[in-house]
Amino acid sequence: MNTNVTSAKHLSLFGFFALTATMVMTVYEYPTFASSGISLVFYLVVAGIFWFLPVALCAAEMATIEGWDKGGVYTWSGKSLGEEWGFANIFFQWFQITVGFVTMIYFILGALSYVLDWPALNNDPLVRFIGVMIIFWGLTLSQFGGTRMTAVISKFGFVVGIAIPALILFALTLGFFVTGGISDMTLSLDAMLPDFTQLNTLVVFVSFILGYAGIEASAPHANEMTNVKRDYPIAIILLVLLAIALNTIGGIAIGAVIPEASLGLSTGVIQGFEGLFGHFWQHTEWAVRIMAILIAFGVCAEVSAWVVGPSWGMLEAGKAGLLPAKLAETNSADVPINFLIVQGLIVSVWAAVLTFGGGANVSFFTAISLTVVIYVVGYIIFFVAYFKVVTCHQDLPRAFEIPGGHFVKLLVALSGLVISVLALGISFIPPSQLSSERAASEYMTILVISFLVTVCLPFVIYHYMRRTSA
Repeated sequence: MNTNVTSAKHLSLFGFFALTATMVMTVYEYPTFASSGISLVFYLVVAGIFWFLPVALCAAEMATIEGWDKGGVYTWSGKSLGEEWGFANIFFQWFQITVGFVTMIYFILGALSYVLDWPALNNDPLVRFIGVMIIFWGLTLSQFGGTRMTAVISKFGFVVGIAIPALILFALTLGFFVTGGISDMTLSLDAMLPDFTQLNTLVVFVSFILGYAGIEASAPHANEMTNVKRDYPIAIILLVLLAIALNTIGGIAIGAVIPEASLGLSTGVIQGFEGLFGHFWQHTEWAVRIMAILIAFGVCAEVSAWVVGPSWGMLEAGKAGLLPAKLAETNSADVPINFLIVQGLIVSVWAAVLTFGGGANVSFFTAISLTVVIYVVGYIIFFVAYFKVVTCHQDLPRAFEIPGGHFVKLLVALSGLVISVLALGISFIPPSQLSSERAASEYMTILVISFLVTVCLPFVIYHYMRRTSA
């Protein structure tokens, strides 16, 4: 078994862009955006400019520092704040996706339940759990052949499962309004601005943060690009612009044809296509089923990209002695199979907790919020690390720098840090959709316990591994 990764330079600009896009652009978030009404435009633009763009810019600069192109946040935070914080950062980035996988696959199952006309696949907890297991483990096994296969799946998944459905959704929405369709969503400039006197305004904003999370996770693949110094910054800046545009169009498209009261969290995109196709033609179930299959494939590509993405950073930590030696071993394709198996077991546990721990909405909202709070802690460390880079390591050569000088760099990082801290605090407020006291109690219990255990884990592991290796 190999313990050293020697990645070939095989990723083109589009290949890296597609790999990153499938990790960031999440069509299953459209219904969540749509539930905010036309104010989704405000949320998406604010979150995009003041959080997503700072993450992208800071990641671009740190990833292209000479010698920092491997390991992602583990390397960036480790070299700037110390190894313990680097390990904690990559651990949070990796661990949050073990929860996020469940959210992604919930959407796939919702789409397939429509295609197969099998409601139990989305509503029956046991059937739902079995579905999560089959899809996740199948995609995990598909990654054992290396990142070349992941890149192929990502390219195909981006085009077929994200780009094509988004274009069709845009065309149908444009046609809907041109032909006199009346929107169920209030479309006015006054309605675009949220009511800041309502606490729920802040709670809703957190879901928009999740819609943009993940752009930095592809950084460990930067060293596989044919021209990282030129292509990496270009890819992430283009992705920021495209993500804002497509999320806005997707949210408006769903909200225009589906009343909020009947909008399903895991089936809302399919409901949207059903409403839009139904506006023009009768008996369009076949067309909706095709779209459901395409989108489900796109989310499958997203899952496959995330299966191996953060694991490369964890592998760097393993090579430094912070994981058991067996977990740091790789196969002939440089894939850490043992680590991916452990990851799969953890995902299986989360799937059981989230699927059987409460009703469908409780499970979905808890999965989203838990993903956010775990991830946001990692982003707080990420931005603090960038502050340290700017103030103490400005002399290190890098291929990309945030333009505007020292003050602009600090301002960009401060924007991302403030929003990250705000998101962490308000994520513990139960969503208004959980109207019953029992549902809110289940939500808080699962969320708080899971969060506290997760925050302590990397520091316990770090000190244990360092003590045993001393």
